[in-house]
Amino acid sequence: MSVQVAIHGKPFDEEEKIKLEHFFTRLKACNFTPLLSEEFHTICVEAKLEKAHTMSVYQSKEALEGVKYAFSFGGDGTLLDLLTHVAELEIPIIGINMGRLGFLATTSLENIAEAVDSICKNNFEIDNRILLQMDSDQNLFNGENFALNDFALLKRDTSSMIRVKVLVDGVYLNTYWADGIIISTPTGSTGYSLSCGGPLVLPQSNNFVITPVSPHNLNARPLIVSDHSEISFEIEARSDNVLVSLDSRSMVVPANVQIKVKKFNKSAKLIKFRDYNQFETMRNKLNWGIDYRN
Repeated sequence: MSVQVAIHGKPFDEEEKIKLEHFFTRLKACNFTPLLSEEFHTICVEAKLEKAHTMSVYQSKEALEGVKYAFSFGGDGTLLDLLTHVAELEIPIIGINMGRLGFLATTSLENIAEAVDSICKNNFEIDNRILLQMDSDQNLFNGENFALNDFALLKRDTSSMIRVKVLVDGVYLNTYWADGIIISTPTGSTGYSLSCGGPLVLPQSNNFVITPVSPHNLNARPLIVSDHSEISFEIEARSDNVLVSLDSRSMVVPANVQIKVKKFNKSAKLIKFRDYNQFETMRNKLNWGIDYRN
């Protein structure tokens, strides 16, 4: 019986096109039926990928019921985009790296045939990553109110800093005078939070990281709290609006918005193969141990 797999991706060049065609051939040999996102299907048709026009397309989450795996072709941003399609169904994702810096998309395009064979033979593990959920008194992000990496609350433009009062489980923590505040998962600790001085946290650490963005009070340091915590905010800003983001998605909201962040009741399921090593990925992506003096 054929197994449906969802596929999402970014534009590709001619060399990558050849490898993608081999990928679709290998899928057929393993009795996998591709189901392309509407966006990626358009990309494939315009690139004249072989038989792209005959492939099935999904246009809604409901169409993904029964899909067993999902492939992301791109970088971490593409995988995060695909996650908005499949997270609520907890469909396992294979991230194929066609970008540069990839902590989530860890399988190279050169190894795609081996990856398909490993999935066909059930020779892989599921890496469960916590998601955070944002609750608000307004309807934000069309109900897709979850993130794998981070939630950020930021000043909208070049205006003055905002003041953010942060409470953890209803208990007052601190008031940050800053450009904003980031709530990061362990997965997201290698992203925006890291660039703002936050710590690196291993994926299964069961916590959130609270990281201020360019704080005026220099003794305001990043803080790690349990992922069972509920974090809420009270905002004061000279501007009428602030910027709220979930991973790579962002929108402008009124400064009086009421927001809470907690752990989502679903998890992101990332497929990892037997040779995957978290420490090796961190060393490679962060260039640890490289002597730039030579």
